[in-house]
Amino acid sequence: MSKKIENLLRKALLEDGEMAHSLYEYELEEHIDYWYDGLKADRDDFVFAVTENTGHVAMVLIMRDKTLYINEAARAELMEFWEVNYLPNMKRLIPMMAKELADDILSVIGVKVVPDKPPKRVWRKPRSNIKSG
Repeated sequence: MSKKIENLLRKALLEDGEMAHSLYEYELEEHIDYWYDGLKADRDDFVFAVTENTGHVAMVLIMRDKTLYINEAARAELMEFWEVNYLPNMKRLIPMMAKELADDILSVIGVKVVPDKPPKRVWRKPRSNIKSG
């Protein structure tokens, strides 16, 4: 069952396949406030959830300001956010998402964004605890 779900997720998330709005309404919509509270508590930048049911896939992306992106819009926003990392991230995540879905668990992933540039390092004079004498 997991392989079948994995193939459906690959089609939807990597090959621009269609997603079902009715499935979003049926399985994901009612959990938005709960996931948003988790996003705030975990200090995530965004969270996304994916589900599959009877061969259909649905997805929601929740931003820190509680903006929602559903299905194809969620995929497009995630692609824009992750840019060149979208493909490798999804290839890594899809097997895990498929396993969760096969086990009847909604796949929910919180994401923290790492800044493009590392913070500037502040160089200080080393302190010495060695006393001469």
